Amino acid sequence: MAKKLGKVSLLCDEELALILTKLLDPSDRKSISQVCKQWLRVEGLNRSSIHFLQPDFLRLPALANGCPKLSKVILTGRSSITDQISVSLINLAKNLTYLDLGCCLEVSDKSLEAIGFCSSIRYLSLEWCCKITDIGLGFLANGSCSKTLKTLILAWCEWISDSGVSHLRRMHCLEHLSLANCGRKITDTGGVAISAISTQKKLSLVALVRVTDRTVVTLAEMCINLEVIDLSDCKLTEASIRAFARHKLLQSFVLRFCNVSENDLDHLVSRCRSLKSIVLDSETLNQIRPRLRKRAIKVVTVC
Repeated sequence: MAKKLGKVSLLCDEELALILTKLLDPSDRKSISQVCKQWLRVEGLNRSSIHFLQPDFLRLPALANGCPKLSKVILTGRSSITDQISVSLINLAKNLTYLDLGCCLEVSDKSLEAIGFCSSIRYLSLEWCCKITDIGLGFLANGSCSKTLKTLILAWCEWISDSGVSHLRRMHCLEHLSLANCGRKITDTGGVAISAISTQKKLSLVALVRVTDRTVVTLAEMCINLEVIDLSDCKLTEASIRAFARHKLLQSFVLRFCNVSENDLDHLVSRCRSLKSIVLDSETLNQIRPRLRKRAIKVVTVC
């Protein structure tokens, strides 16, 4: 007796894909993929992101191979991710634009070499990837990704130094760079080098204690598109704060745990018309608030 076919089985993959576009809830997409093999195949072919919560990371390359439209992968905190897995993923996911490898402690320069060849990636987080070195940054800066990467998070990568950071000036369209808490190997040599990235809009140099006024003054002069800068816990003087007084686009200046005075803040606020917020720690704000002018009080906030 011939097997009776359901009405859905008469639809082609393209028609099923159109139905999928109407499903915005991820749980609905998951449910429909479990109906039959055809729905599973179509859902995979049209999937654009994966957020792994289960430990079976060996399946990740196979999933990437079965999802040709995959563009976003979040693997934050998955310590089992190795270079072998990440390289396979990168090689198979040809449309990858967003990759979060934060706290993947086994990821090293070998993964960055593969990422360097990726010509579609726009967001890359390597926060707490403690095996990343200057060599890996060279792969990124000299590869195809240097022409597409807009966000690069390197916070807590303590093995990188001025040499590696200096490579980043070759990043042609980088808009957001975080070097927060990268340690004492980054000095004014690296800080001045990244001022050549004229496309920067957001920059974090938190706790780079060997970065001085020299770097900040150069950034204020060269990075004319900068909108947000975080210099929290840096050793700065009034020269760094006043350097942005004539900046045209700066909107947020984060200075938590920095040595700032009410005179410097008043000077900055009165001259930098684009400025919307100055973020301080609560202790500093409580000390200087009574002496701030009215306009500065409206701009200064606490975090």
